[in-house]
Amino acid sequence: MLYLIYEWLNEFDIPGLGMLQYISFRSGAAIITSLFITMVFGSRMIRFLQKKQIGEEIRDLGLEGQMQKKGTPTMGGLIILASIIIPTLLFARLGNTYILLMLITTTWLGLIGFTDDYIKVFLKDKKGLAGKFKILGQVSLGIIVASTMYFSDDVIVREKIKDGDGNYIEEVVVDPETGKEEIQVLSKDVKSTKTTIPFIKNHEFDYAWLISFLGDKADFWRWLVYALAIIIIITAVSNAANLTDGIDGLATGTSAISGVTLGILAYVSGNVIYSDYLDIMYIPNIGEMTVFVAAFIGATVGFLWYNSYPAQVFMGDTGSLALGGILAVFAVVIRKEILIPLLCGIFLLENLSVIIQVSYFKYTKKKYGEGQRVFLMSPIHHHYQKKGIPEPKIVTRFWIVGIVLAVFTIVTLKMR
Repeated sequence: MLYLIYEWLNEFDIPGLGMLQYISFRSGAAIITSLFITMVFGSRMIRFLQKKQIGEEIRDLGLEGQMQKKGTPTMGGLIILASIIIPTLLFARLGNTYILLMLITTTWLGLIGFTDDYIKVFLKDKKGLAGKFKILGQVSLGIIVASTMYFSDDVIVREKIKDGDGNYIEEVVVDPETGKEEIQVLSKDVKSTKTTIPFIKNHEFDYAWLISFLGDKADFWRWLVYALAIIIIITAVSNAANLTDGIDGLATGTSAISGVTLGILAYVSGNVIYSDYLDIMYIPNIGEMTVFVAAFIGATVGFLWYNSYPAQVFMGDTGSLALGGILAVFAVVIRKEILIPLLCGIFLLENLSVIIQVSYFKYTKKKYGEGQRVFLMSPIHHHYQKKGIPEPKIVTRFWIVGIVLAVFTIVTLKMR
């Protein structure tokens, strides 16, 4: 919004107004604004939730300190959503397709989570929104994201042109300022279903390769394969973030770490020089996503002020479903979604622990007549609680693991 005002007022040559054209300045302004909203209005929102008696219903799972959390205000995800959406509307270029896609994602999943929390809190139905409706909402969002990425003319990547032998085509250009000759590789902007994959020579994987055996019919099925992949990614990460939100500050801090990493990847992917140096895919106009992720980081860090142990507010599904979905869609649009199992390793671990626990219990019950468990309790953070490890120590250790995974994710860009 402010960027549109800048374009309108630019002809008047107002001192200092030109700062709004720089992504770095707008990103900094977005994170400060996000923190301000969270810190200043967060406390007011918490008091409002307390006044309305919008508290968390706690099931007694036999965990230390668990019942003390009963009545803690929930639906604090509204604070996160506001702290992401408002700075993005103020400082991002709203004509950017990627920004619009992220705003839709934030609002869409926020509404699904809000509906679930509303049913639990106000209608006193502990089951909340039926799982099939959550999945339907996530699948619908996946179709919207996949359709935009596949069909929109604004979604392109810049590829280096090769000759028939697979060698890059180069040309000599003269720098107009220095007069020196430089050799540049020719490139072109194209529609593509390629994404980044680590540990291989070119760091690229094309979903179209999965159906290349179909020959001329491959174009028809490419969209379907791509859409299915996006739907699975969004659904898995969104639900995994929801599972991770079980102890104070865990999902919030983990999301912040992943957000910082994705912000770095977005910045280098949208910079011609850095993307060329790292030999990764250059995506025109993707640098604007740095503004959005700055607001995301500010929102999660600011919310952590109130959500750290002992939590003054819980985000509820309003926040957790949105956080996971935002990370998933963000990774998709910057074409780094295959890095999610590594970057969001904590989410993956939480998800796998539940799958393993449930599957093994059903298997042993069917085979032996009595179900057995791999973990003392799932998700896995409850397993460590059962072992008597204090909640803050569990969260801190999970954060450390998350930081290690985030660093390794960035390092993979140079590993072949």
